[in-house]
Amino acid sequence: MAKKTVDDIQVQGKRVLVRCDFNVPMKDGVITNDKRIVAALPTIQKLIADGAKVILCSHLGKPKNGPEAKFSLAPVAVRLSELLGKPVVFADDDLVAGEKAQAAVAAMKDGDVVLLQNTRFRKEETKNIETFSKELAALADAYVDDAFGSCHRAHCSTAGVTAFTSPNVAGYLIGKELSIMGKALENADRPFVAVLGGAKIEDKLNVINNLLEKVDTLIIGGGMAFTFLKAKGYEVGKSLLDESKIDYCKDMMAKAAEKGVKLLLPIDTVCAAGFPDPIDGPVETCVVDSDKIPADMEGLDIGPKTRELFAEAVKSAKTVVWNGPMGVFENPTLAQGTLAVAQAMADSEAVTIIGGGDSAAAVEQMGLAAKMTHISTGGGASLEFLEGKTLPGVACLDDK
Repeated sequence: MAKKTVDDIQVQGKRVLVRCDFNVPMKDGVITNDKRIVAALPTIQKLIADGAKVILCSHLGKPKNGPEAKFSLAPVAVRLSELLGKPVVFADDDLVAGEKAQAAVAAMKDGDVVLLQNTRFRKEETKNIETFSKELAALADAYVDDAFGSCHRAHCSTAGVTAFTSPNVAGYLIGKELSIMGKALENADRPFVAVLGGAKIEDKLNVINNLLEKVDTLIIGGGMAFTFLKAKGYEVGKSLLDESKIDYCKDMMAKAAEKGVKLLLPIDTVCAAGFPDPIDGPVETCVVDSDKIPADMEGLDIGPKTRELFAEAVKSAKTVVWNGPMGVFENPTLAQGTLAVAQAMADSEAVTIIGGGDSAAAVEQMGLAAKMTHISTGGGASLEFLEGKTLPGVACLDDK
């Protein structure tokens, strides 16, 4: 798990290729949230201060047929220049590592910064084809991966390039993820509580199985809870249900009992006649016990008794990992369960880890982000981390 970081290498005068996560939201060519750019600054500033020639690369969006102007990283270069307080040269090269990029890199002095064009302008990127990996590597003397949100994908810029560069190390973002998430999964302060939510149980099958080997308490809420409730013999009305996973849920409940893990499910549910449309629109609700959901109603959040039950479990923990909301948190009426869990974590003295994605969005929306120990920068990557999977973009970095 322990990987070398930018603190472990000498970069003076060297060309360093840094894979960042600049996949920022944009509207009409204007960045609407620069949080991911800001998050990359410590690693970039460290390399500048150490005299590296810093070559940045990232994907943006999902261009389907090669270069598309709306997915250009040009606005990122402008914002990055403002944040760094120094020019960032944008290598506007649709080949990403073509002649324009090569010329921009050749002209660099120590401490300069160049941003390459969107790596997904090359179709080879997502297929991890060696030719593009070699072209990227030819620009650099060393490689730094600081894009945790992409390190679960074996792409040219996240994994393939490392076969042709050395050293290959982690930036501060990935280093922090590995340190905090790694400790939680391998050597957590106990009691260790995991909270899983979200809509689909299918997304968390391996996560549940892996966490039951590690936690003291597993809390399950959100849409995925209804398949567990059905597995207990309860009727769930029109609530989200995956009939094909009922036996799996029975197996997981049996495994929890066998391992001595406390498995907490909702004991009451906030129901409505249907999903709110629009999602944040008004909705009439009622609260029922989770074994008494009416046939014509849909469960959309955990009820007040469940909020209390889950909050108590969180408050008694020394380590808490949370991935997935407890209900339709985008709707104020149906956000109370998610807020209760977030507030319990904020009030806790435990190490609190938010696994990216909707959980991170909910915590940000509720103004509680600053009270969490760590908010993961990659939803998909953090999920695979919780599953116990090897992340391609991490596996190829140099061990300490």
